[in-house]
Amino acid sequence: MHRLMPPQLLLRVHDIGYLLTTPLPVWQQCTEGEEIELWVFSDIREDRFDLYGFSSEQDRRFFGALMNLQGIGPKTALELCSIPRSMLERAVALRDPTPLTDVKGVGRKTAEKLLVELSSLYESHPETLAAPPGESRSGLDHDALEALTGLGYDQRDVLEQLRSLPQSVSVTEDRITAVLRALSAKNVAAQQAKQRNPLEQNQPKR
Repeated sequence: MHRLMPPQLLLRVHDIGYLLTTPLPVWQQCTEGEEIELWVFSDIREDRFDLYGFSSEQDRRFFGALMNLQGIGPKTALELCSIPRSMLERAVALRDPTPLTDVKGVGRKTAEKLLVELSSLYESHPETLAAPPGESRSGLDHDALEALTGLGYDQRDVLEQLRSLPQSVSVTEDRITAVLRALSAKNVAAQQAKQRNPLEQNQPKR
């Protein structure tokens, strides 16, 4: 397996390469050159043949169910697959479209429509929003997530940092502090990179 630009992977099977697009958390968990097993969804159209890879059969079925909903294409479906299932289930239970507004290209009105579609899906197939293997229902600290997004941080960045915390960091306050430090360091690094680029561009060519 070779990691390409996120969220794409090049998977080699018997000397044949397959280009797969995955949810971002799957791409982040992959290590360059390692052997992996993915469940593949094939999206065959008149003008293309796209492959999508997932870490479990349950995730693959969830993606397929999302693709059958009105107004949801593969990009939005992948974004929804990147959100912890327990978080989606909670949004449906509370009828709160807010978590969906952080999906790329989704505004408040679209999020409300998505919530209706997800609610309908959950009513007809409640197993689709069940937590997949490796994701416990209690695994996401909703209090930490709400506190950090309430401070203005991007939901996807917060989720990424919460997932990366060691299990020893189990108290909500400690998780918030750790994520704030990580996001602050990430912002500082980004600012330093921006400051270096103009200087490098102005360097005389030799």
